[in-house]
Amino acid sequence: MKSMLAKMGIKTEEINALRVTIETDDKNIVIESPQVTKISAQGSVSFQIGGDVKEEQKLVSVEITEDDIRLVMEQTGETDEQKIREALENSGGDIAAAILELKKDQ
Repeated sequence: MKSMLAKMGIKTEEINALRVTIETDDKNIVIESPQVTKISAQGSVSFQIGGDVKEEQKLVSVEITEDDIRLVMEQTGETDEQKIREALENSGGDIAAAILELKKDQ
């Protein structure tokens, strides 16, 4: 098979990988014990990957400043700082979304 591919100008190479991770915005796709083949043809390179696949959700860390809390407090009239902090965390740090969330509860 390899010689037939070579005649067509396609080179393959087995990669001895321990783990493959594909990162997306909201999760990681992890392939354990992968079988990885590098395929070079017509100036482009691609990879064929097989193995045990699992998905891991990313934990998003949001930095909430005192200024953020103060602004939300001023805009909503809410005085419970913990409630404001939770609204900001739920909104991924989006101040406008946190304000809307707190105002709908009023």
